[in-house]
Amino acid sequence: MPRKRAAREMEDDDLTAHVRALYRRIYAVIRKVPRSRVATYGQVAELAGIPGGGRIAGASLKVSKPTDQLPWQRIVGKASKTRGKIAIHDPVGAAIQRQLLEDEGVAISEVGLIDLGVYGWLPVDAPIKKPRAGSGRGASPRRQPRSGSKRRASSSRR
Repeated sequence: MPRKRAAREMEDDDLTAHVRALYRRIYAVIRKVPRSRVATYGQVAELAGIPGGGRIAGASLKVSKPTDQLPWQRIVGKASKTRGKIAIHDPVGAAIQRQLLEDEGVAISEVGLIDLGVYGWLPVDAPIKKPRAGSGRGASPRRQPRSGSKRRASSSRR
């Protein structure tokens, strides 16, 4: 029994060390977000090397301490491709985040939305994703008409 307990404690230590390393990477990205700019949880996670890890970034902020000296107010949820939002559910915490961001010059709508085109942050060394060709809905490429013509047949009869 003591051998199993020791193995489990060692696994817990490894897991804790792994989580601490992830959080350190996330905190390093958060510290880079400049005043008057915001980044989304997902963006922070991706820049920290954790694609799809927005919830991990949120969890890291939830357990952060004041001694970590993080500009936590600059990290927001994603409302759409072009808008971020204050994602803190606690009304007091949301009001504090709003005030801190407004003090930095970030405009926030009445419902907590932020224009990412104006206030979003993109580091200069971040890779730029190129949009994929096509509609993005997985549609198959159009086939050539059977007649061999390069033009598409008209849908109206003349």
